[in-house]
Amino acid sequence: MRRTRIKICGITREQDLHAAVDAGADALGFVFYPKSPRYVTHERYAELARELPPYVNAVALFVNATVDEVRAVVAAGPVSLLQFHGDETPEACAQLAAAVQRPFTRAFRVKSGTSADTTAADLLESEAQYRAASPWFSGLLLDTYVDAYGGAGKVFDWSLIPKELAPRVVLSGGLSVHNVTGAVAQVRPFAVDISSGVEAAKGIKDARKIAAFIDAVRAGDATLLSQEHHESESS
Repeated sequence: MRRTRIKICGITREQDLHAAVDAGADALGFVFYPKSPRYVTHERYAELARELPPYVNAVALFVNATVDEVRAVVAAGPVSLLQFHGDETPEACAQLAAAVQRPFTRAFRVKSGTSADTTAADLLESEAQYRAASPWFSGLLLDTYVDAYGGAGKVFDWSLIPKELAPRVVLSGGLSVHNVTGAVAQVRPFAVDISSGVEAAKGIKDARKIAAFIDAVRAGDATLLSQEHHESESS
């Protein structure tokens, strides 16, 4: 069984970068949206990027950025993946990704009060549109709908995610050490993404919370492994 990948987003300090790496994060997210409390300039990112070890991916998060803005970030340091959180159309994402030759994920904000059938159809249609628009499309990141850009630290109804899509998504939105074990066991996403849930203050990470969160994800993986073992013995 594959393990769930983990991204710690909103890194602004060297000590937080090291804490996430030491705890076992697969990817680190850097926010290039000036209105975010976790915003870093591309000059600041150049400083942080010097601390990145091999095989830990850097993810650059943008909201309605221009090609020049994305190029400046990619030129500043190693960027493995782009993450778009604004109003970017499939065509806009394709243009930005092609300009810097990087894969991208697209945030999809899941609304509450929507039927499971409608949400499933919207998710699958959105994935199909972005995949058709660009060979650089890597997958959807599922977050909770709020009337603002970026995450809001709130959970949405995970049962709305169609089972055929779940293994390809990045699950975000209100995850914490208290609920991520259940989220992994229920949804079985490819990856999970957290920011505010491992912070002492906005933009300031808590090393103990990061380590506890990653342990909780691994507990979810262990639960899945146990379930799969039980199912194979029963069949």
